[in-house]
Amino acid sequence: MSSISAHSIPQGKIVLTYEDYCELPNDRNRYEIHDGELSVTPAPNVKHQRFSSRLHFALFQHVLANQLGEVFAAPTDVILAPTTVVQPDLVFIGSDRRGIVTERAIEGPPTLVIEILSATTRRTDRQTKAQIYAKHGIPHYWLIDPDQQTVEAYKLAADGRSL
Repeated sequence: MSSISAHSIPQGKIVLTYEDYCELPNDRNRYEIHDGELSVTPAPNVKHQRFSSRLHFALFQHVLANQLGEVFAAPTDVILAPTTVVQPDLVFIGSDRRGIVTERAIEGPPTLVIEILSATTRRTDRQTKAQIYAKHGIPHYWLIDPDQQTVEAYKLAADGRSL
C-alpha cells in the first residue's frame, strides 16, 4: 500500500517572477507581470500596429541620425525587477543606459517608454503602468491616443516618485 503525502496550499498572495513569466504560452496574448501579478491583454489590432510601426520608424530614424541610443518595438521584454516584466509599445534607451540592453531583455529602466492607448489597455497604461514606471525610475513616459490624436508626455518628478 502506498502512502499519500499531503501537500499544503501556499499561504498568502502568490507572487510571480521572471522565471514564471518565461513559462507562459506563446498564444498571441501580451503577458506582463506587474509587481508579481499577471496581466494579460490580447494582441494589438491592426490600427494600433500600423500607428506603432510608423512611430517606431520616425523615432528610429531620429535616434540613429543623431546617435542618441537605441529604439525597440514590442514585443521586447523590459525587466524592471524580478517580479515586474513589461512590454511597452516602444522603448528608447539613451546612449548613457546602453548597459541595460542584454541578449534576453532590457534589464533596467529605459530612458523613455511609449504606450499607445487602446480600448483593452487604456486603464492599465494610465494607472498601473504609470505607477510602475515611476516606481522604477523611468524618466520619461508618453501616452499616445491615436483616436484622439494626442500625446501626453510625462517626466519623472524630482522626488523620483511620480510622473
